[in-house]
Order: sequence, then structure tokens, then C-alpha cells
Amino acid sequence: MTEERVTEEHAPGTVPGTSPDQPEGLDIEALQADRDQLFDRLQRLAAEFDNFRKRNAREQAAFADRANERLVKELIPILDDLGRALEAAADHEEAKLEDGVRLVHRALADLLTKQGLTEIETEGKFDPHVHEALLSQPSDAEEGSVIEVVQKGYRLGDKVLRPARVVIAAAQEG
Repeated sequence: MTEERVTEEHAPGTVPGTSPDQPEGLDIEALQADRDQLFDRLQRLAAEFDNFRKRNAREQAAFADRANERLVKELIPILDDLGRALEAAADHEEAKLEDGVRLVHRALADLLTKQGLTEIETEGKFDPHVHEALLSQPSDAEEGSVIEVVQKGYRLGDKVLRPARVVIAAAQEG
């Protein structure tokens, strides 16, 4: 029987270039590269999912705001009608009717204020972003200033729902 010489590089039952605890035919570097690639893909997928979740939350909030806007827009004419009823009731000295309408008006105004509705300011200069000029009249007031409010304007948050319809001062005819 011939004695085989056992070297450190090649022991019986092993593959040259591998360690004794490494299975035959596996390339460690290739496996590590695959692992790194899969880990990178996993991180990208997690980031994409996080972006999707945030975008979806923003879209849901925008949808709720649009639904709220539509409701508030429909309630504004009611608020106007109640305001006109209050003016008419004050002229007729029907205190009970006036008190009742005033309570409804206040309750509706408070509800709309809670929803973010604010009245557009009409004092001072005409602002085309929030005012709609119906006409201009000669006046002693400064030219371009609001002299009469025909219909109140409203904002919901930063968005103008309805511009204030106003009459603006024109230069005096000389």
C-alpha cells in the first residue's frame, strides 16, 4: 500500500482551494455579492414603500379637504340667506323671529369657522386675488379702495372659495 502524502492544501475528500468546513462547489464571494445585491434591493423597496405610504397619506388628506370644501361651499348661500333674514327681521321689530334666526345664523357661522372658513377682509385697497370688482363709482375715498361690499367673500384655509364682490372708488369727475 502506498502512502499518500497529505498536504495542507489538499486533504483527502476535500476540494483544493476550499476550507474543510466549506461545502464543495460554493463560491463565497459570489454568495456575498448576491447577499449585498438582495440587501440593497430590500432597502430600496423599503424606501419606496415608505414614500408610497407618505404619498397616500397626503392624497387622503387632500381628498378630505376637497370633500370638506364642497360641503362648505354649499353652506355659504345658507349663511347669506340667514344674514338677509336677520336684516329684514330687524326692520319689522319681530324680536322672537329675529332672535331665532340670529341663533341659527350664529350656530352655522360657528360651525363653518370650526371647519376653517374665514371671511375675506374688505377694508382698504382692492385686491384682485380676493375681491371681485363689480363696478367703480366716483368717491371721496382713495382711488382703488373698497367703498361697498355687495357680497361677502370667504376662504377655506388658504384657498379663496368665493371672492368678495365689491364696489371700488374711482377718481372724482371734475
